[in-house]
Amino acid sequence: QVQLVESGGGLVQAGGSLRLSCAASGRTFSSYDMGWFRQAPGKGRDFVAAISRNGRTTYYTDSVKGRFTISRPNTNTRYLQMNSLKPEDTAVYYCAAGDLDYGLRVLRPRDSDYWGQGIQVTVSS
Repeated sequence: QVQLVESGGGLVQAGGSLRLSCAASGRTFSSYDMGWFRQAPGKGRDFVAAISRNGRTTYYTDSVKGRFTISRPNTNTRYLQMNSLKPEDTAVYYCAAGDLDYGLRVLRPRDSDYWGQGIQVTVSS
């Protein structure tokens, strides 16, 4: 079992930055690839970014490329640095642990075994 807890969300003005953190307990992150998803009101849960278990491979959805960076500062923590935030980035953000699809270059929800509780990110215009 892996328990995931997100932190670092909040309210920020457009153009600002936030850093989300996902902390793992139980089995370590090193056994899993890890990703971030987000869900805006009335919409589905969308892939945002992912990092392989060894930290060598990262994937991003097109809308965040060049603005967001996923990183692996230590074995049990993953960051999502979000810069140049836009109002359309407003959503509940979830971290998840699972297996990357290297062909599609994403972490899919159905391949994610463990999820955090989610954290709100609100970007005001």
